[in-house]
Amino acid sequence: MSEAAHHMDHAGHEGHHGHDAHAHMGHSHAGHTGKVTWRTAASATLHCLTGCAIGEVLGMVIGTALDLANGPTIVLAIVLAFFFGYALTIMGLRRAGLGWRELVRLALAADTVSIIVMEIADNGVMMVLPGAMNASLASGLFWGALALSLLVAFLVTTPINKWIIGRGKGHAVVHAYHH
Repeated sequence: MSEAAHHMDHAGHEGHHGHDAHAHMGHSHAGHTGKVTWRTAASATLHCLTGCAIGEVLGMVIGTALDLANGPTIVLAIVLAFFFGYALTIMGLRRAGLGWRELVRLALAADTVSIIVMEIADNGVMMVLPGAMNASLASGLFWGALALSLLVAFLVTTPINKWIIGRGKGHAVVHAYHH
């Protein structure tokens, strides 16, 4: 288990073995099972979903407002979801005083799988709901479908993030820097 994933398991356990989670830095944690709570997975998913949702909504709104075809609208939404997803992670990590190369490396490691899964889920919902991609910005169908698509993305991605974090990957690689 990675050091960051171990900290995730011990966050909020001040006094654990007589020290806080940060005091675990620098010594071995062999034998830990990598158990991650659903709360931790949901929190990581919400963090990632925030950036994705900003990009997804912005892309869908721009594509719909400009009357773009479905394909270009979805591509725009995906590009913006990745941009804002990574940007929010990088902004949070900047407080740790890391260089740009490390910031980008950590953001890519933390969010890529999560964003891919979310984008497949939310754009899939938008494409299969009858009329959702052709609804106007003033339509309840547009906003309802978009909200539903983000909920589905959260529900699909949370168990995947739980599994990934339990292996010391995904959001686990940045957890130690969020304190």
